[in-house]
Amino acid sequence: MIMDTPETWDVVDSKERFRGHIVTMVTDTVKMPRDEVAERDYIVHPGAVAVLALDDQERVLMIRQYRHPTRMLMWELPAGIRDVEGESLVAGAARELAEEAGYRADTWHTLVDLRSSPGMTDERIRVFLARDLTKIETDFVHRHEEIDMPVEWVPLPDAVENALMGMIHNSPAVAGILAAYAASVEGFALLRPADAPEA
Repeated sequence: MIMDTPETWDVVDSKERFRGHIVTMVTDTVKMPRDEVAERDYIVHPGAVAVLALDDQERVLMIRQYRHPTRMLMWELPAGIRDVEGESLVAGAARELAEEAGYRADTWHTLVDLRSSPGMTDERIRVFLARDLTKIETDFVHRHEEIDMPVEWVPLPDAVENALMGMIHNSPAVAGILAAYAASVEGFALLRPADAPEA
């Protein structure tokens, strides 16, 4: 069995290069094997959660949002930054599902854990599977990129095809769609609970 394992190499120096509203850019000088040192630039990120909401017809709820760094309108899962102190990951995911799509889920599982781009950021993303959905009213005010976000229900096999054909590029969406499709083979019986510990 293969498995990622925690390990920390010695950091002999660390410099903060930039601090923004959400992320910080850092350069660490890291002691490498054979006593070499090398500088590694990376972005410190608070992490995120995403929700693959699956209805009783096995359709995936997807939203489309403008992503400025990519200059694209991207099809994504409801998602958000871990920015509420003390909020559990599943509670944050439920909040994002309500705010971005107007749905509540009665059944939650951990679908997949991601490191979005481990060579350049420490960002962790937990993707949840949400089922037994109910449409709800919310007074959440959408701003900026979230204004007029369309919501589409995509059959899970079609979403898989869209991901494999390069029509969906958002990494939590692609990983979540493929993980949900794989998990559906076993009737979702092998999924971890929503409160599973995060590595």
